[in-house]
Amino acid sequence: MELEERLRLAIRDVPDFPKPGILFRDITPVMEDPELNRAVVDGFLRAHQDQHIDAIAGIESRGFLYGMPLALQLGIPFITVRKKGKLPHRTVSFKYDLEYGSAEIEMHVDVVKPGMRVLVHDDLLATGGTAAATAELVRMQGGKVAGFSFLIELSALGGVERLEPFGADITRLVTY
Repeated sequence: MELEERLRLAIRDVPDFPKPGILFRDITPVMEDPELNRAVVDGFLRAHQDQHIDAIAGIESRGFLYGMPLALQLGIPFITVRKKGKLPHRTVSFKYDLEYGSAEIEMHVDVVKPGMRVLVHDDLLATGGTAAATAELVRMQGGKVAGFSFLIELSALGGVERLEPFGADITRLVTY
């Protein structure tokens, strides 16, 4: 069975979470299956092993789940991207608009070196706002966005269009 099909069977749909009208895609059943979990990491590895990536920027918090194992498999640094105020050292931050309000994320100032090729990784691509903000953080420090990587894409929300201006490949293992 193909990885995308296995993921579709494992990912649980939770209606009306976190609020009415939202269909939440719950990946915890994927993480509870060691064989499928390994297949996910292998899927990301196959997609990115020949891309000459210098680091992976994982977005808090579920972007850490597969971003870190992928970084270990590739033998490259893992960069944490967190909500404002969560990192202990000096940071660079980027504020961006959400559908209802705004958010701000940050990373340490010394993690992206000029010219570094950084893969932006998260569990879910919805509207693309957080991934685009992370790409801006990479650019602000002189890095280049080598690509974007997601476990799930919710195609109806248009996140791909928001990421296209960065001119980087977008990997997703399952699309809804």
